[in-house]
Amino acid sequence: MGNRTVLLLVLVLFSTLVASVAGYEYEGRREREEEEEEEEEESEQRTQGEKWFLLRQLHDVVKTDAGSMRMVKGGYRRGSFLHSPMHIGFISMEPNSLFIPQYLDSDLVLFVHHGEARVGHIYRDELAERHLKHGDVYTIPAGSAFYLENRAENERLRIICSIDITSESMGWHAFQSFFIGGGIHPASVLAGFDHNTLSTALNVSTAELRRFLTRQSSGPIVHLSGSHHTNVWTKFVTEESHQKLAHLKRIVNLEEEVSPKEEESTWSLRKLLCALLNRKDVKRVNHNAPSAYNIYSKNPDFKNNYGWSKKLDESDYSPLQQSGNGVYLVNLSPGSIMAPHVNPRAIEYGVVLKGAGRIQIVYPNGTLAMNARVREGDVFWVPRYFPICQIASTNGPFEFFGFTTTARRNHPQFLVGRNSLMQSLRGPEFAAAFGIGQKRLERIVNAQREQVILPSSSSDSPLRMKTGSY
Repeated sequence: MGNRTVLLLVLVLFSTLVASVAGYEYEGRREREEEEEEEEEESEQRTQGEKWFLLRQLHDVVKTDAGSMRMVKGGYRRGSFLHSPMHIGFISMEPNSLFIPQYLDSDLVLFVHHGEARVGHIYRDELAERHLKHGDVYTIPAGSAFYLENRAENERLRIICSIDITSESMGWHAFQSFFIGGGIHPASVLAGFDHNTLSTALNVSTAELRRFLTRQSSGPIVHLSGSHHTNVWTKFVTEESHQKLAHLKRIVNLEEEVSPKEEESTWSLRKLLCALLNRKDVKRVNHNAPSAYNIYSKNPDFKNNYGWSKKLDESDYSPLQQSGNGVYLVNLSPGSIMAPHVNPRAIEYGVVLKGAGRIQIVYPNGTLAMNARVREGDVFWVPRYFPICQIASTNGPFEFFGFTTTARRNHPQFLVGRNSLMQSLRGPEFAAAFGIGQKRLERIVNAQREQVILPSSSSDSPLRMKTGSY
């Protein structure tokens, strides 16, 4: 009986041990499977976030031999409370080209990325012309007729612009162009009126009107060189200033006699200009119109050894009040970090101008929404309140330009650094929120000596505090 009892106990202990080992293996396998599922979910979440927050799908708005306008549409997730009220446009124009006169149902903020431009637009019932150079910011209100020229002989013009999605838009596209100049392609908005009505309004014959409205067929962006087809508009804007003034005096006031053939075209243009402006005279240069603002000439709002940042709001440049948008420009030295921060007042859009880096965006639940590598030409957007961090590649400077959806001072809230919320909230309540002692919290909060733009973890800067274990 004693041997049997011992044997039974051994069997029971062995069975228990086997069951325990099997249980541990099962628990371990289940934990690994749960971890793998979580990693897959996080990876899928980041992939979805990258598709949502990185705007890489360019759509052709205009495309001709003389240039193009492309656009990335702001992110929107169906069924989500988050949506983007702005799209980003890219205008590229060949040397000696013209973006023909038009007006839009959206406000535009233009930024000259490369080259030089001349913009003409209606300001207080007069035609104002401004010369724009690299780094200039300029605004064109919705409904204001304008045109763009690239007069350079050998330099392409590149413009980045914000396009507001207005509640008044008819929903056909992100925005709608109404071309004033035009012909067969694109059609002028004037061509939509009954020709008898329009010929009466312009006081010209229907035959003359038909010729006037069908001469243009080169598209919205046309060449101005003599080797390409030109129309009344392109011929007009290529004249020198004194020629323009004389031409307009002749057109508007008929102070000089002209040949019947010349009178046919100039009379139509005179009537068209007077109808558009509702004035008896037209001024080519409106000195009261706003000037451009060069963001590169502006002193940095913040600068340290690791980079600088600049911003434009309505206090710097009053025309931004019209669009309600702000502008910013950031340059990070290799490896440096724009400290994690949130924008409490605005949605932010960014375009990478130079170099490469990473953009990290965080969801409200504390999970990583996106950790994407970006390079020159990439566009990203960040919803209001979402934490963001930009990190420069170690290979070179990282420069990005962008727009915000407020013309007022944005006051971003930094989460890390000497000027951060961690500094403002330090105290027993904040320590209790993390479940640590206040002294330990003090060590963590004071470990970073820099603010706004931070050195990389590999930096050997003497200003960087080295911290031990806690």
